[in-house]
Amino acid sequence: MDSPLVKEVALSFGALQTAARLSQSIIAAADKGVVEKDDLSPVTVADFAVQALLIATFKHAFPHDQFVAEEDASGLRHNEDLLGRVWDLLQSIRGHGEAAALCTLPQSKEHVCQLIDQAGSSAPGGKGSGRIWVFDPIDGTKTYVRGQLYAINIALLVDGEQVLGSVGCPNMSMDAVAPLRNEDVDPLGEGCIVFAVRGHGAYVRPIKASRHNHAAARRLSRASDAGDLRFVTCVGVVDSALDGAHEVVADRLGAAFPGCDLVPWVLRWAALALGLGNTTVWVYKRRDRYAKVWDHAGAMLLFQETGGKITDVLGRPIDLSVGRKMSANFGFVAAPEHLHGTVLETVHRVLEEQGHQEMLTA
Repeated sequence: MDSPLVKEVALSFGALQTAARLSQSIIAAADKGVVEKDDLSPVTVADFAVQALLIATFKHAFPHDQFVAEEDASGLRHNEDLLGRVWDLLQSIRGHGEAAALCTLPQSKEHVCQLIDQAGSSAPGGKGSGRIWVFDPIDGTKTYVRGQLYAINIALLVDGEQVLGSVGCPNMSMDAVAPLRNEDVDPLGEGCIVFAVRGHGAYVRPIKASRHNHAAARRLSRASDAGDLRFVTCVGVVDSALDGAHEVVADRLGAAFPGCDLVPWVLRWAALALGLGNTTVWVYKRRDRYAKVWDHAGAMLLFQETGGKITDVLGRPIDLSVGRKMSANFGFVAAPEHLHGTVLETVHRVLEEQGHQEMLTA
């Protein structure tokens, strides 16, 4: 792929390889240092360590850029044992090959907290905000804790627009087949990276391939060539979806449901880009429920660069510039561009029939 972001893409490969090694090193451990956040979602030692690694690495390479990520360090500052485990995990990758040599490690435990907090309280912006990296250190912490599929997300926004998405799937095969489930871990333990640069297409490559091995990358086919609808969604573990709507939409469209059933949103976008499905619909059960920017920024670009169109449930373009929560949008409707209108119209019809008109008001 010939693009103006060669340095950024290459660094993302090294960072994802190292982050994958770090997270995979404890995925089989009985104790992953799981703690519960205020919103009752889990966070592990790996979440903190990967976030610190990514920020330290990209801050060193691009010192004038800004950073946004999921976690903050408040839990670490009040738990010395947990912070010690994060520090030890980071030290365990020191000197581990070419990929690790590309990365920068925090200089102290306090530096770990500072790096995590720098991105854990910031937000993306719009026009004039410049270059902002958005990281999700472990997307799918619930599945990661179970030893199932998860993803690591690296996105670059410029003035609020996606220009790069690089997603590490440490335990998912680049040759995965549909329907993909959370438990469908690559038996060979290879993993892959799905990446895209705006205007240059989307690609997949083995996560362990050298960053110099350009032949290892395979360009992904365009979703717009498809005539049928194949869903990617989540029917278990996550309880934020409006009950009884998604399966009716799929039935009206003649699509098998659930299709690919995946918890991590980043992984859902990657699965769509890989052609394991070509449609996703997500209506939250509450009108005041909003997506988190690190679950979607960059990862959506993977599908868009294969011919996919993404809007919210009301048909509005996705706005990544409004903050950590994507409060300018409600839910998602994504499909091949030539089929998106049909899917959106079906979603509206089903919601109206079920008496959920409030879901369709701005």
